[in-house]
Amino acid sequence: MASKNTICLWYDGTALDAAQFYARTFPDSSVGAIFRAPGDYPSGKQGDVLTVEFTVMDIPCLGLNGGPAFSHNEAFSFQVATDDQAETDRLWNAIIGNGGQESACGWCKDKWGLSWQITPRALMAAIADPDRAAAKRAFDAMMQMTKIDIAAIEAARRG
Repeated sequence: MASKNTICLWYDGTALDAAQFYARTFPDSSVGAIFRAPGDYPSGKQGDVLTVEFTVMDIPCLGLNGGPAFSHNEAFSFQVATDDQAETDRLWNAIIGNGGQESACGWCKDKWGLSWQITPRALMAAIADPDRAAAKRAFDAMMQMTKIDIAAIEAARRG
């Protein structure tokens, strides 16, 4: 690993599948070294994939096949800034369409339980609007959404 700080994500034997999905789905993402267990261990056997080095949008990660003891939760998420509705839709649909589930306000979970915030830059600009009434309208609109609809956010912002 070249990075001094790496995010370690725990999986139950599916780290390689997850890393390959992220590499196919997100720009500037890739799968690196795959390390296989040199011997049996509590949740696996010799030769099983133990860890996978990968990047998600240039963020170094390590997928650890640690077994079923721990699962992902919303306390950790990747926030992905999107430039337009097409990119928002593509990423959202990729996650949801691959066994994931929708949540509120641009949040979703992939099939491994990892949380993602698919956040259009237009949403962030709208809720940071110096016109606080416009910001509140955009915020209120967002609170009613699962996947963010940029046109609806901009319409709410305009009033």
